[in-house]
Amino acid sequence: MAVRFEWRASLCAEDFPANAYETLRLDVTDHTPFNSLAWLCAAEHALTADQRLQVLLAWEDERLSLCLPLVASRERFAGLAFRVLHHLGYPLADRIALLSSLDAAHTRQALGEIRRHMPHALLQLNELSEPTGEESTLAQWMPLSSTGERRLSCRVPVHLISDSDHQEVCGDPRYKLRRARKRIAACGAQVKRLTPDATTMGPLLRALSEVEAVSWKGDEGVGIFSDARHRRWIEDAFTALAGQNLVRVVVLELEGRCISYRLGLLEQGRLYDYNLAFLPQYADLGSGRVLLEEWIRWGLEEHWRWIDASRVSLENSSHQLHERMTGQLEHWRWSFYSWRPGGLFLGLGLRLWHHLKPRLQRWRARHPGQPAAVAPVADARNAPSTSRQEDEHASPRHSQR
Repeated sequence: MAVRFEWRASLCAEDFPANAYETLRLDVTDHTPFNSLAWLCAAEHALTADQRLQVLLAWEDERLSLCLPLVASRERFAGLAFRVLHHLGYPLADRIALLSSLDAAHTRQALGEIRRHMPHALLQLNELSEPTGEESTLAQWMPLSSTGERRLSCRVPVHLISDSDHQEVCGDPRYKLRRARKRIAACGAQVKRLTPDATTMGPLLRALSEVEAVSWKGDEGVGIFSDARHRRWIEDAFTALAGQNLVRVVVLELEGRCISYRLGLLEQGRLYDYNLAFLPQYADLGSGRVLLEEWIRWGLEEHWRWIDASRVSLENSSHQLHERMTGQLEHWRWSFYSWRPGGLFLGLGLRLWHHLKPRLQRWRARHPGQPAAVAPVADARNAPSTSRQEDEHASPRHSQR
């Protein structure tokens, strides 16, 4: 079947085919709330003046078969500026699916459309999930690139809610949970569940942002409310998603004031544990573990299927869901370097780094404590970032995403 490609400048325009988009999104089994138009339009509104959005659509007759919103910006490597494309929603979208039902031939054709319409050095798609046991259609772009890389971003712990969750958790987590509950009861704090709507989401987000601002995330400037652009993005996105009944929050309140919270998104029976924060003076309560348990209890009552950590660090993750996980999901980052001079330069730098990295690791092993050599810029940009959803007792190693 012939495919017709089309470019749009906005996802939020009145004439954007929203119904066709939603049909495509729901047809892709691993779609997430971060693929929703509510989230993406909020991301679009938060774009800066030096970022350019272009949306590639592919039609098979009247059926939308591809929607790929790409943001072009200039990023510096080794002091030089290169044009880089990212999926709209980066870096705050924790997990996305590629919204495509194109076959291999038309997928290859789509890359040609992108290169003609949006010349670039690097096209990078972050936090992509993939159906288990299936090869991603993006593999078709590897041989068409001067350099291609598929790299694991993280392994996300997930918990399948089952009848066994009616029983108290076993082992060390049981005693940690019991101690946390005793401390919380002793200080008089209470756990509450909140399902905000579009009207109540704004005031609630302001309360949550006040908690984050005085937490270590606020001190380090790594929270979701830490700068004006991301704050607007989060406020617009969560207000729209709350209007669709997709937002869930569990909070710990003391004398009517929120002292700890977990913020999540719920779709198709899967709760994405997106963000948490707590007041530093109450860090010893262990509230994060209690609030995670509240997610599970809530899920039992309303027949959710999964609790996901949304995103974690690739290494040394301290997310409390590791104690309860029944499985893991992988996020991948795909990088496609073009045949333009900039793409050839960056791709060569990446291949050189892969060649030198084992030697550098062996040198470090033989010379512990010596200053480490600086990694080539081509790879430094791709270093795995850390998560927003770590345990409250983790050290402040997180980077803003």
